[in-house]
Amino acid sequence: MRISLKIWRQPDGASQGALASYELDDVSEDMSFLEMLDVLNEELTSKGEEPVAFDSDCREGICGMCGLMINGQAHGPEVTTTCQLHMRSFKDGDEIVIEPWRADPFPVLKDLCVDRSAFDRIIQNGGYISVNTGAAPDAHAVPVPKDKADRAFDVATCIGCGACVASCPNGSASLFVGAKVTHLGELPQGQAERDRRVVNMVGQMDAEGFGGCTNIGECTAACPKEIPLDVISRLNWDLHQALRHGH
Repeated sequence: MRISLKIWRQPDGASQGALASYELDDVSEDMSFLEMLDVLNEELTSKGEEPVAFDSDCREGICGMCGLMINGQAHGPEVTTTCQLHMRSFKDGDEIVIEPWRADPFPVLKDLCVDRSAFDRIIQNGGYISVNTGAAPDAHAVPVPKDKADRAFDVATCIGCGACVASCPNGSASLFVGAKVTHLGELPQGQAERDRRVVNMVGQMDAEGFGGCTNIGECTAACPKEIPLDVISRLNWDLHQALRHGH
């Protein structure tokens, strides 16, 4: 099939960007979206033009690096990662607009690549459980109730892609932070640092410039791992309890 592309081109973070138009013929519906971009880049390279910069790594829907706004939707028209989106989701003659994530805490580095290290700094401020090094403890030394283990596993599937932020009108990271706080807060090993964790992670989230949550729900609708909206309620509850405890 033949498709028209409008792609955001920006040489670096300090420069102005703009949409550039391209045409691709003989696009197979079995191509992944990133394979289609690979084909475009091969054509650009053969013409001596600068290829389009975009992030990807695993291409298996696991790492979360491939975040793109496609026709105004995070990751495109399907609830999946960009690398798992296929061209069968589009029709012959379609025009596809491709942009980077749009959020102040995710500055554009080049073309479709953004700096998402703000998420890393949030994790560094509490998204972990501190343990002593040494021999591994027995697997059953600390029993975990099945309902809590299931809940922790479900929300731990968050891959930190940033679709929640990019799709939120407020640019909120509450779904991402809520998933991490809920994941660790459901486990007995996470209780010792529970109050400090939520206060530090929310504080870092605010310091990075993410917006506040107003429960619109665009975040969970765009999430490729379908993290539920109620993790934000858990985030707010844990924060309220931590502040009551004097943290």
